[in-house]
Amino acid sequence: MRELDVAQVTDAVARLAIDACNYLGDDVVAFFERALKEEESETGRDILAQLLENAKLAEDTNRPLCQDTGLAVVFLEVGQDVHLVGGSLEEAVDAGVRKGYADGYLRKSAAADPIGARRNTTDNTPAMLHTRIVPGDKVRVIVAPKGGGAENMSAIGMLKPAQGRQGAIDFIVDTVSKAGPNPCPPIIVGVGLGGTFEKAAYLAKHALLREVGSTNSEPRLAELEDELERRCNALGIGPAGLGGTVTVIDVFVEELPCHIASMPVAVNIQCHSARHKEAVL
Repeated sequence: MRELDVAQVTDAVARLAIDACNYLGDDVVAFFERALKEEESETGRDILAQLLENAKLAEDTNRPLCQDTGLAVVFLEVGQDVHLVGGSLEEAVDAGVRKGYADGYLRKSAAADPIGARRNTTDNTPAMLHTRIVPGDKVRVIVAPKGGGAENMSAIGMLKPAQGRQGAIDFIVDTVSKAGPNPCPPIIVGVGLGGTFEKAAYLAKHALLREVGSTNSEPRLAELEDELERRCNALGIGPAGLGGTVTVIDVFVEELPCHIASMPVAVNIQCHSARHKEAVL
């Protein structure tokens, strides 16, 4: 049994929150460079060039890629052979968010009393925390700030099993179509298939953590991802929603078995500032 002080989790969350908001992943930058050559629209190419310049400026000046530094979504994979000491794990995560958003001068966007006063919590807590217990004696921490524009365009559908594969595809593509320019395309589309209502939504968000350009290990799902990418790009929404052939950065699908009477399909959309950073403690 390995002991780990939760103060290390606080420090990791704080550092990752800043890094995620300020430094775009190499995989996304590489996509923009490829897309700049493939986009057929002159306006689209100009926008992609601006996105590349924005990413470079953010890195060079240690400033956020976008003014919407999002809610702090945190994924923890906690090894079952780790003994956490020094306090509450959940409180440690919130302390990390509080520190990171203050030290990094990141915008605080958490509003308490959602259908009432909507008062800002002033420190971007609580974190949107997802925890899994896994084998081993390490703790993997992933911070994925999620902006409102893309999150607002996400959707979940409790489809009928009889709608099948085509029904799921139509729902996903229709969700992207209705989103239009609102989530700041080009976008990443995370898809959760099966499970239950809440599990499908989790799968869709978790899918956004995959590396851009990676291939699903399940051939059946890899084929589905390719088909969804083709159909979404054929919508012609394009960069910034001003028309073009590059609407999506990538499509990632995760699935679970579901009830015989159900077919949950969730779509979680991520904007072109596809931010997430991780550390292993």
